[in-house]
Formats: sequence, C-alpha cells, structure tokens
Amino acid sequence: MRLVFAGTPEFALPCLRACHDSDAELVAVYTQPDRPAGRGRKLTPSPIKQAALDYGVPVEQPKTLRDAEAQVRLASYRPDLMIVVAYGLILPQAVLDIPTLGCWNVHASLLPRWRGAAPIQRAIAAGDTDTGVALMRMEAGLDTGPVLLERRQPIAADETGGSLHDKLAALGAELLADGLRRALDDDLPPARPQPDDGVTYAHKLDKAEAELDFSRCAVELERKVRAFDPWPVAVADVAGERLRLWSAKAIDRDHDAAPGTVLGGDADGLDIACGENVLRVGEVQRAGGRRMRVADFLNARPDLRRRET
Repeated sequence: MRLVFAGTPEFALPCLRACHDSDAELVAVYTQPDRPAGRGRKLTPSPIKQAALDYGVPVEQPKTLRDAEAQVRLASYRPDLMIVVAYGLILPQAVLDIPTLGCWNVHASLLPRWRGAAPIQRAIAAGDTDTGVALMRMEAGLDTGPVLLERRQPIAADETGGSLHDKLAALGAELLADGLRRALDDDLPPARPQPDDGVTYAHKLDKAEAELDFSRCAVELERKVRAFDPWPVAVADVAGERLRLWSAKAIDRDHDAAPGTVLGGDADGLDIACGENVLRVGEVQRAGGRRMRVADFLNARPDLRRRET
C-alpha cells in the first residue's frame, strides 16, 4: 500500500510517525509552504516538513491543490491512500478521487460533534465531559464523511487546550495505526455514515474571543481560560492592568460586587467578581512580562491582597 501523508502542525506528527512505522510505504508528504516565524520573521518549515526530511521522504508544498499541475504531481506518486491530519488546505473532489482507496482524515472529536477547525478548544469551552478522535473517509463537505473507527477520551476537570491536544494527538496516531493494520489485513469495518442529529461546528479560534467578560458566569469563564491555554490565552482588564490569565477556577461564592471587581488575593489566587459566582485566577502575565503565579504578582500589587475581616 502506497501512502501519501498531508499535515502541517505538531498535532499531525504522531500520525506521520504511525504512517512511517507501518507496513505501508510512505511515498510523499504534503505540508503547507514555509511561513515567517519568530522575531526575525525568518521562513520556517512546518513540524511535518522537518520530520519528513528526517525520514528521507519527498516533501511537496503547493499553495493550493485546486490547480491541475498540483493534481498531476500528486497522481504521479500513485497513492493507494492519502492520510490527512490538520493539513490546512481544502482537498477538492479531483484530489479526493486520486488515491485508489480514497482519503482518510484523523479528526479530533467524535463526529458529528465539533466539525471544523478548533474541536479541542470548543469541546473544553462548552463543558463537554468527553471527546475523542475519529478516523473518517473524506468527502468534499467539511468533516461530513463516514466514520471508519473512533476512540473516546475523557476531558479532565482541569483540562487545558494544550493537555487535550497532546492526548488526542497520541490517541489519533493509535487509531490511525489500527486503521492501517486493518486495511492491510483487509479487515476494515464498513464506514458508518454520520447521523444528522448532534452536528456542531468548531469555528476557527479568533484572538478577539480571548477577551473575558466578567458579566458572564464564573464557570463559563474558567472553561474559556482553560480552552485558550496555550493559545490565544485569555485576557482581561484587572484592577487597571491588562493581564493575560493562564489559569483560573470557578468558586461558588455569592457577592454583591460589580462584575470585574477584584475581591482580594492571596497565595491561593486572585478572586474576581463575575455575573455569577467568583473567578479565582491562579497565574497571570503582565504586559511585557513573564507568566507568574498570583502570589508573585501580589508582591508587585500589594494593594490587591485580601484584607482580613
């Protein structure tokens, strides 16, 4: 079986490794063009490109797969199967038709819930208690294809976007490896069409969403802080300062303060009044500063320390 792999960010690395280590033949890797990165804005290859070069696998970086030249180039690799994991480019029907066995996608949710670009963060922000990964046979629609295999993953009470990302990346690779073994043994289960009920969309993250509105309930804001760690990171104006909020916990506590009022802080955290209950912030980052515990932040802002009553 001849495989072509398409992916770009770190999330796709374990799946690329699963393809490389399988009994199939990895004949080419597709990834997005090098992008400017860092303070010097130097062109930087994607994590997938760097790994593919280490493996000695040919790398292709077309800006689009919609033009005929790119499609002819893909067809020249004579792929039996194309594996797509967080690639970032649309695959038109002409591309989906090139591999003799079609295209598979590893998606970080239990479809049809959270189709789209940011399923990990949206699941945490919505308060889901579990999620998973799905191995899907691709169609032209956005994550609409039938599901071949899936695995569940509980969402921990303190789960962040980063921790769940790592868990699902590893779980997705296990699922893909299982799918490839079954395909090679001609033991793959029939693809299951996605139900019409339960469809939700995980729209791409926007930095503007990172702004916390303290008129909302504390539970909702806690989820948002956890979901947006490590990117784009929740931000808020707190006691006259613009802060990034790296960790927070909802506290069941009544108050009569206006939303956004700092109720006091100590080694346990900085309590901020919300529309319902209190958000206890554990780690912050000041403008131009580093991430720090609230206990250290209070050394610079002793006026925010909790007063004994």
